[in-house]
Amino acid sequence: MATSPSAVTDGEHRRIPDEPPVLEARGIVKRFGHVEALRGADFTVGRGEVVALIGDNGAGKSTLIKTLSGVHTPDEGEIRVGGVPVRFATPVDARRAGVETVYQDLAVADDLSVAANLYLGREILRSGPLGRLGLLDKRAMRQGAAAALDQLGVRIPRVTTPIAMLSGGQRQCVAVARAIIWATNVVILDEPTAALGVVQTARVLDVVRRARDAGMSVVLVSHNMPQVLEIAERVEVLRLGRRAARLRADEVTTDDLVAAMTGSTSVERDER
Repeated sequence: MATSPSAVTDGEHRRIPDEPPVLEARGIVKRFGHVEALRGADFTVGRGEVVALIGDNGAGKSTLIKTLSGVHTPDEGEIRVGGVPVRFATPVDARRAGVETVYQDLAVADDLSVAANLYLGREILRSGPLGRLGLLDKRAMRQGAAAALDQLGVRIPRVTTPIAMLSGGQRQCVAVARAIIWATNVVILDEPTAALGVVQTARVLDVVRRARDAGMSVVLVSHNMPQVLEIAERVEVLRLGRRAARLRADEVTTDDLVAAMTGSTSVERDER
């Protein structure tokens, strides 16, 4: 039986010195026939950290996050969660390890309510004989959804509102919130604001900040360089299937990021 969402907690998270990365990729190689999409890619995200993953089209970003999410199995290399080697054969394996991913298509069910979407695949059954018959505890799910969304600052009319009735920004916030409240280690967001306006983008980024402040690790895949520098603490750059640079966001400019992506210069300013 699924439990209520509880991944986000109040209070500022304090990192432990020398704590191993929450999620790490080492020397990942992924081939599709004769095409080598990843050629020894590395990636690291620490506890309570927002790390942006950037790169030009064809750099391998999508393949890397799908490998970290269990969609693809690497041909070579290693994935570690909390310093422990893991093998994700399916996305379910990744979710069991506390890694949740939100892709650009959101994967929300338009005809279901907000609460039903938050608990999709993790429904709470009623207690006793009714639960054994498969009847859902809709009241518990509504209450849990309302509490979780309030904690993340997500504003919607009601948790009983069908997803189809929400704006694009609200839908995106619900999808991001669903990943955050169920993840225990990392949330990976693939271009979460690509199709949103200024106000809607600000709301999504606020949800990301709240998750970070509560100790959740967030991986942000984005082509929006100003947004990357605004929200991320570190930036990891992929080029031609390999990590080309690790940068601290407060030490670089958008020109530096573009240069690292295109290979016009070599930049390595991360302290780790």
